Amino acid sequence: MPSASASRLAALRTLLQQHGLDGLIIPHSDEFLGEYTPPCAERLEWLTGFSGSAGMAVVLADSAAVFSDGRYITQMDQQVDGSCWERQHIYQTPPSAWLASKAPKAARIGYDARIMSSAELRPFTTLDSITLVPTDSNLTDILWTDRPAFPAAPATIHPLVYAGESSQDKRTRLGQTLAASGLAAAVLSDSASVAWLLNIRGTDIPCTPVVLAFAVLHADASVDLFLQASKLPADVKDWLGPDVRVHELETLDSVLATLSGKTVGVDPASNAVWFSQTLTRHGATVQDSSDPCLLPKARKNATEQAGTRKAHLKDGIALCRFLHWLDTEEARGTTELQAANRLDSFRAEGADYRGESFPAISGAGPNGAVIHYRVTPESDLVLNANEVYLIDSGGQYPEGTTDVTRTVWTGPDAAPARLKETFTRVLRGNLRLGRARFPAGTTGHALDALARYDLWQAGLDYDHGTGHGVGSFLSVHEGPARISKNPSAITLQDGMILSNEPGYYEPGAYGIRLETLVLVHKKDGENRPGYAFETLTLAPFDRRLIDTAVLGEEDCQILDAYHAQIMEQIGPHLPEEARNWLKTACAPLKRA
Repeated sequence: MPSASASRLAALRTLLQQHGLDGLIIPHSDEFLGEYTPPCAERLEWLTGFSGSAGMAVVLADSAAVFSDGRYITQMDQQVDGSCWERQHIYQTPPSAWLASKAPKAARIGYDARIMSSAELRPFTTLDSITLVPTDSNLTDILWTDRPAFPAAPATIHPLVYAGESSQDKRTRLGQTLAASGLAAAVLSDSASVAWLLNIRGTDIPCTPVVLAFAVLHADASVDLFLQASKLPADVKDWLGPDVRVHELETLDSVLATLSGKTVGVDPASNAVWFSQTLTRHGATVQDSSDPCLLPKARKNATEQAGTRKAHLKDGIALCRFLHWLDTEEARGTTELQAANRLDSFRAEGADYRGESFPAISGAGPNGAVIHYRVTPESDLVLNANEVYLIDSGGQYPEGTTDVTRTVWTGPDAAPARLKETFTRVLRGNLRLGRARFPAGTTGHALDALARYDLWQAGLDYDHGTGHGVGSFLSVHEGPARISKNPSAITLQDGMILSNEPGYYEPGAYGIRLETLVLVHKKDGENRPGYAFETLTLAPFDRRLIDTAVLGEEDCQILDAYHAQIMEQIGPHLPEEARNWLKTACAPLKRA
């Protein structure tokens, strides 16, 4: 019997023939182009079985492929039926290159213009051998007969005690920026941008507190907001004020028509290509420009910075309780799912916990080598003695968003020397990056090698970025800044929160990742202006995996100071047994 994926692929090919198409591009995205999507938009997973948060599929009459990046290669091998789908690294074999090599000449390739950005579509437009055809509807949805309903939960107010700046002030500031750039308006498809701009939140996407909505920000600081009106309670509508005009989603086309003759900014990366096509059809001039909310949202104000420190204190208490629990007899025989749920329960016992910031990556032994592993009842492993366990998790609090990874040795025997050396090299990378000082104008790309250097000296590396931006009670993955091998023009600026997460993965054996969140702040000295990182995360590194001879004296001192800070801030909030455990976990390292 064919797999569900094979049957669905066959049905899709029949549908393509009926629509006069030779192929179809299926991205992992919804109309709002967010990284995380509601269940009703998980089209890629429904069709291929791949549940990663980044990817694409391309279907032809006699071949088909699924693409994703290095975080998900092992996961694709596990989830995607190799008998009917090729599994490709999206950078080593870009989807457009694969299509160019596989498609027949003059092939008509369909795509849904409402769920692909201009940037995502652009590589396909350069192929002379195919014709791109926007479809009238999403063809996958025609086959997906039991597709979940669109989220119906209401929007909520994000008060100034957490936001730190009124929506009116944000809109005025950004409206002036639009006017100075010669723009009458800008389209916002990123629900996180809409949430930040209007100081609202929601529960439409698991783990990400946004309401799915589009907006058009005008230079006069007014906004046209598009969402289901039933999702807007009276108090939230009053909160938005008269300058925010609310429309049903179905009216988007007609409202865009009122921009005829005006110059409108459209971010080619965060807006569906449908917006540019529709505005052009209505007589507007489309100008490629970045989402005006991206950089201001990334630069947290003083209230948001204070808030994230409070969130990390709450999160650190929960995480230290969890790490202590892992060392108790009660945890013996626990599974990956049980461990993730236990950590979530510790967080839930704290004040104002609003849920996970992403599904926890709880990987024992070989599952820890799957970079973005998601445990299921079928894959759930017991945490065995004398193995590596990786837990990557985060929490949402009204004050901020957290993301932290710790890798621990389950014991009771001593960890192997090679494992300790590798762990310590990863740790040195985290500490090197965390203590970096850098001048204004520095990009994350310029700092990436600091985290990899000690691994490189041993011929090791990791196939993912070193750091991503993090929102303020918003998305755990936030642009525009990053720390990565891939070049970026975005400089690191005061108020940005990024992750610092070097790692190493031994397929079939274990994974190591050590992640803290850091806040960029000004650090001037000796008449030399510059920036530095403030480490926000408060959780100890497992000393059973540290080789102090590899770590070196300077890094031992830095780690001792960090652990002393954890003891001072977290210790008073722990029960006595957990506090005693933390004293040992944070005690000064014994030098080799």
